[in-house]
Amino acid sequence: MGTSWDLKGKTCLITGATQGIGLAAAIEIARAGPTTVLVARNAARGDAAVQEVKDKSGNPNVSVLIADLSSQASIRKLAADFKAKHDRLHLLLNNAGGVFMERSMTVDGIETTFAVNHLAYFLLTELLLDVIKASAPARIVNVSSGAHTPGHLDFDDLQHQKKWSGLRTYSDSKLANILFTYELARRLAGTGVTVNALHPGVVSTGFGRNNKGLMKAFVSLFGPFLLSPEKGARTSVYLATSPEVEGVTGKYFEKCKAVSSNKESYDTDVARRLWDASEQLTRQGARAAAG
Repeated sequence: MGTSWDLKGKTCLITGATQGIGLAAAIEIARAGPTTVLVARNAARGDAAVQEVKDKSGNPNVSVLIADLSSQASIRKLAADFKAKHDRLHLLLNNAGGVFMERSMTVDGIETTFAVNHLAYFLLTELLLDVIKASAPARIVNVSSGAHTPGHLDFDDLQHQKKWSGLRTYSDSKLANILFTYELARRLAGTGVTVNALHPGVVSTGFGRNNKGLMKAFVSLFGPFLLSPEKGARTSVYLATSPEVEGVTGKYFEKCKAVSSNKESYDTDVARRLWDASEQLTRQGARAAAG
C-alpha cells in the first residue's frame, strides 16, 4: 500500500472494528505504529479484536472502548472516555454501520438506520472535533457506499416514517455520509484537518446477516463472490495512511481514487439542511437522556 503517512506516536480511533472491513483496516493501520483505539459494542468481541490486531500488526498499543452507536448517550460516554485517556486524535475512522430491513427505532426515538449510519458519525465527530483540531494535521475518514447513488433526502420524511424501504433507507443514510463529509470539509477549511468519504466495494462480512428472508439469502448466496474484508479495507487504509492524500479533503474515493458521487451530494443547501437537522436530532437525544 506504499509508504505510510507517519502515524508513529500518533493516536487513531476506529469504530466498527471487531469484524469485517473495520477489523481488517485496524490491523493495517496499527502496523503503521499509532496508538490504536477500537470501538466495540460488546466487551468480549472487543477484547478478542484487540488481541487479533496486536498479534497481526505487531503493535502492542491497542485498546478498546465499548459503545452502542445506536444510543446517543453511549456515543457521548464514548467521547468522554476517549478524552479521559487521550488528549490527541490524529485519525478518526468512522466505519460502523448496518442495514436493517425492518423499521425500528433507537432508544432516542430515531429510526435505526439513520441513527447508526449517519447520526453516529455526525455526533461522535462533533464531540471529538476539538481534540482532532488540536492534533492537526489530522484526518477524518467516513466509510460510505456506492449504494448512495440512488439516495435522496426528503426532509419532510427524513426518517422514512411515511414510506419505508430498508434498502432505500440505507441508500439515503450513505448519501448522508457523503453530504456530511463535504460540509464538514468546508467547515474545516484551513484547520489542517481533512475529511474524506469512500466506497469500500461490495465486501463479504457479517454485514446484512442480522436480517431475515431475502437479504440474508442474498448475503449467503453471493458471499463467495464478494471482496474479502482485507480488499474492502484498502481504500480506508489508503485514506488513513497514505502521504498521497495529505491535504486532500472533501472528496469521495473508490479503489483508492477520487471519483464523483451522486448529483445531490454536491448540493450545499441540502448539506446545510442535513447538518441543521442532525444538530437538532442530537440535541433531542441529549434532552431525552437528561429528562
